[in-house]
Amino acid sequence: QVQLVESGGGLVQAGGSLRLSCVASGRTFSDYVMGWFRQAPGKEREIVAAISRTGGSTYYVDSVKGRFTISRDNAKNTVYLQMNSLKPEDTAVYYCAADRFGSHQAMAVRRSADYWGKGSLVTVSS
Repeated sequence: QVQLVESGGGLVQAGGSLRLSCVASGRTFSDYVMGWFRQAPGKEREIVAAISRTGGSTYYVDSVKGRFTISRDNAKNTVYLQMNSLKPEDTAVYYCAADRFGSHQAMAVRRSADYWGKGSLVTVSS
C-alpha cells in the first residue's frame, strides 16, 4: 500500500500561481500511475490531471489545459501540479491519487483511484 501526503496549497489571488506536491511512501513510486483530483464545495470530485509511470504521457481535464502542468520525479517519489493563471473556479480541495494497475488514461476515464492523500485546500480570490 502506498501513502500519499500533499503540500503546497493556500490562498492566492486570481491570475496567480501555486505548486502542489505529493510525496509517496511505502511502495515503489514508479510502479504507480499518479493523478490529481479536486472537489469544490457542493460539487462532485473531478479529475484534474494524470501522469503515466514514466512521466512521458499526461492527461488534463479541459478546464485546466494550458494552465496546469502535472509532472513527477521518480527519484524523489514526488508528483507535482503546477497551477498558473488561477481562477476563482479553481478553488477546491486538491487530492493526490495513485493506481498500481492500469494506465493514467484509465484513471481519467473511471475518475477514481485506489489510493488517496488527505487533500490540500486551494483558495483563489477574485
